[in-house]
Amino acid sequence: MTHWQKLSTIIYILKSNFLILSPKGFFYCSYMVWTVPNCITVFRVLLIPIFVAVYFLDWKWARETAAFIFWLAAITDWIDGYLARKLEQSSAFGAFLDPVADKLIVAAALIMVTHTFSSVWITIPAIVIMMREIFVSALREWMSQFGISDAVKVNFLGKIKTTAQMLALIGLLSGLEMFMGIPIYWVTLGKLLLWISAILSIWSMILYAASAWKAAKESDVF
Repeated sequence: MTHWQKLSTIIYILKSNFLILSPKGFFYCSYMVWTVPNCITVFRVLLIPIFVAVYFLDWKWARETAAFIFWLAAITDWIDGYLARKLEQSSAFGAFLDPVADKLIVAAALIMVTHTFSSVWITIPAIVIMMREIFVSALREWMSQFGISDAVKVNFLGKIKTTAQMLALIGLLSGLEMFMGIPIYWVTLGKLLLWISAILSIWSMILYAASAWKAAKESDVF
């Protein structure tokens, strides 16, 4: 690199930093971060401590209300993704925060229902689901280092797993088997769906691992 090229590079970096630190650059960066979808995602993260606190309140409808808050968080997950595409406001910050928010609230919910039911039939699928989430997250992070993260992007099976998982947790969190004297069997359905979600978790994890292995070999990562 010649002296002139070095000087041009330094000028470019200084100019870029000045634009970012200037009022115009600051508001532009703020706009790119605080888009409508990202604000909704942040709202979902802020719901987590409220959700946990409400669940453990000494109040008749505490568990049902906590289940409603969890349902609200699940709905906002769909809304922020839809708005990001509709308003063309997809961002790197949103791509990072959205799955993190999902995993945080799901992990909290799994720990809570495991604590409440104290049953091996709840604990085993909960452990499987959490292990799968950690494995897939680590796999995606590793693959992104080589620019082949598309090999482990969310697929249809993963979406079915997430839907079953969310419905299972709503049922288990609510603790409802009867409502106004009418049997609704939400807890029973929740247990069934949690096991289905665990099975789908293992299946999707294997598919992601196989896809990642194939992509890694084709890209000469190994």
